Amino acid sequence: MDAYVVFLVVLGAAILASSVLPRVVSTLPISLPILQVLAGVLLYLVVDGLPTPDPFDEAAITKRLSELVVIISLTAAGLKIDRRFGWRSWMPTWRLLVIAMPLTIGATALLGWGLLGLVPASALLLAAVLAPTDPVLAADVQVGGPNSEGDESDVKVTLTAEAGLNDALAFPFVNAAIAILAGGSWFGGWLLEDVVVKLGSAFVVGVVSGRALGWLVFRSSPKTQLARTTEGVAAVGATLLVYGLAELAHGYGFLAVFIAALVLRDHERDHEYHEVLHDATESVERLGSAFLLLLVGGAIAQGGLAPAGWAEVGVAVALVLLVRPVFGWLSLAGTGLHRAERSVIAAFGIRGMGSIYYFAYATVEHDFPGAPRIWAVVLLTIVLSVILHGVTASKAVGKAEEMVES
Repeated sequence: MDAYVVFLVVLGAAILASSVLPRVVSTLPISLPILQVLAGVLLYLVVDGLPTPDPFDEAAITKRLSELVVIISLTAAGLKIDRRFGWRSWMPTWRLLVIAMPLTIGATALLGWGLLGLVPASALLLAAVLAPTDPVLAADVQVGGPNSEGDESDVKVTLTAEAGLNDALAFPFVNAAIAILAGGSWFGGWLLEDVVVKLGSAFVVGVVSGRALGWLVFRSSPKTQLARTTEGVAAVGATLLVYGLAELAHGYGFLAVFIAALVLRDHERDHEYHEVLHDATESVERLGSAFLLLLVGGAIAQGGLAPAGWAEVGVAVALVLLVRPVFGWLSLAGTGLHRAERSVIAAFGIRGMGSIYYFAYATVEHDFPGAPRIWAVVLLTIVLSVILHGVTASKAVGKAEEMVES
């Protein structure tokens, strides 16, 4: 049996399922990512000779694959938000980023240091890797797309915007862990370069690129149905272009592509071409996420969880069920949100592809003590998040929206 051909068959089925199964399982207590991870586990248990989904031996490949999926998903997230970017209109999101995210990182680092016995640099890496919420796996708690009537609730807008921004904001913390491990005097250089310069550069590139793309794309927007079908890939090309420009400008590409998508979305807001652009990026995102979720299942099947003991399980459970919900709830105090909205937003910080990218990124840079245990916690957290949030997301969001309306 040709392992490569078998892998193509399963991958094709997973991609096809990403389009068909959401309608089938929408009324069931299960989500598509759960099925894709299970398919990966079964595939790697049954078929020999498949490529090893190992972030240690194949760190560079894992980094690039997850990087592509994340940047495409960030563009899709930015294009789907109808609510205008602003301080007051996005206040719950700012609270999550400025208050909940640092507190979550601090608490998770303490768990890694105190419960797992990791050295400070590794404990901070664990926390930073698990900091970003996921724009790929959180479809059930996000807005539906551009001009989606009745789909702009505070819960969905906040979670979509948070997922778009904190994938980039985890970078300084990961780089801090790398700097600590390298030793020497690091704080001043880190603050200037990794926080001020890279964030600022990414924001500027995102705004300028978004405006230029808005002028270019809508000036030449398609007129025929055939053109609409083919021109949607402009969003994918724009994503790669903006990401590359931001990296060349010494900025965080993740932040730049999300900001560019928001600025592009603000250009001719009622134009139907926004839906074409969003649908194209979402299609590519589904393809990439199906591939990565199969590999997550393969990593589990090939022993990725072997270093995990009760302490590692405890850290994953604490992050998903205690740390994020508590700090998320506290950070939203005074925002005027209904208690049900606060509860859902606090609880549904889904972990996923961003964590895989950051772990691979750090592994390429340095050999962190306890890295296999960190990877095991990352896998456990993703799987736990996918299962718990996948089972409860639709009903929880719907219930919260009903309570607000009543």
